Amino acid sequence: MPISELLTESRTLCHIDAISKKRVLELASQTLAEQANGLDAEDIFSGLLNRERLGSTGIGDGVAIPHCRLAGCTEALALLITLKSAVDFDAIDNRPVDIVCCLLVPEDAASEHLQTLATLAELFSQSSVRELLRSSEDKHALYQNVIQSLGEAAG
Repeated sequence: MPISELLTESRTLCHIDAISKKRVLELASQTLAEQANGLDAEDIFSGLLNRERLGSTGIGDGVAIPHCRLAGCTEALALLITLKSAVDFDAIDNRPVDIVCCLLVPEDAASEHLQTLATLAELFSQSSVRELLRSSEDKHALYQNVIQSLGEAAG
């Protein structure tokens, strides 16, 4: 499923204040739970945290893609967050993270999950995309910029 179908402007948060990885994951869990039928913020947080315990989802260059498969999740959802100040995410390059894209997928969607993660990692590996997202003034601009970048990546 294309990322553009997983992400909405209401699941796009720009220049958020968060002081830690844990706080980012709490905020992401709360935001996703408010917009996903039948999902509980605690369950989402627990799933994301358990995945982080397996190894950081910080992919480098200031980007993290926290993700998990979740029982009760009926459709894949994404949430994009840019942070005012980067936070330590135990990333593979040891750099702090200021772009976070959370991904939730149904428990039985393993192949879709991996394909979506690969698409996101490829998108965020482009320095021009990262800079465009970081320079976005508000959530509307951030959403438009990521959707535009996804379109260009697909084309």
